Amino acid sequence: MSVPAMSAEELLGWLEKTSTEWRSLLEQHPDLLEVKCDIAGAVTVAGVLQHIVAVELRYAERLAGLPATEYGDIPYDSPAAIYATHERAVKLYRQELAREVDWNERIDFVTRSMGAATATRRAVLLHAMLHAIRHYAQLAVVVRHTGVKPGWPMDYLFMDMALTPPEKH
Repeated sequence: MSVPAMSAEELLGWLEKTSTEWRSLLEQHPDLLEVKCDIAGAVTVAGVLQHIVAVELRYAERLAGLPATEYGDIPYDSPAAIYATHERAVKLYRQELAREVDWNERIDFVTRSMGAATATRRAVLLHAMLHAIRHYAQLAVVVRHTGVKPGWPMDYLFMDMALTPPEKH
């Protein structure tokens, strides 16, 4: 009996929907970028967003065999700048997913916090996408505390859920 599994394309779709909604929210409320928070060692929401897209891009570059962009070179002064980096990463992910790749191949890389490491290409890909989803969930709490309520359901279930109107009694 096979176990249901989420494909990388499904996970990337969830990340894309999540990122699109966050970009829209931040374009409506750019002041949120300056909100103080301490997620992932950042000082502001903008810093957390830089961290999210930096991880996306740097791991996408590693998977594509490219040198990793320097963390400090990744802009985070506006939603447009933040999500331009995200779009660069997604383009690389899509290119890698379209190629014949051995996803069990181990690759070497250097992390900012743990130093030199090795992991399968599959683990690197899935980590980068799930990492973003996890931090977006943390940001949702921070943003709600400012009085701004993200207006979309964030759980994966909503990617494939049809709603039936309640019955009238």
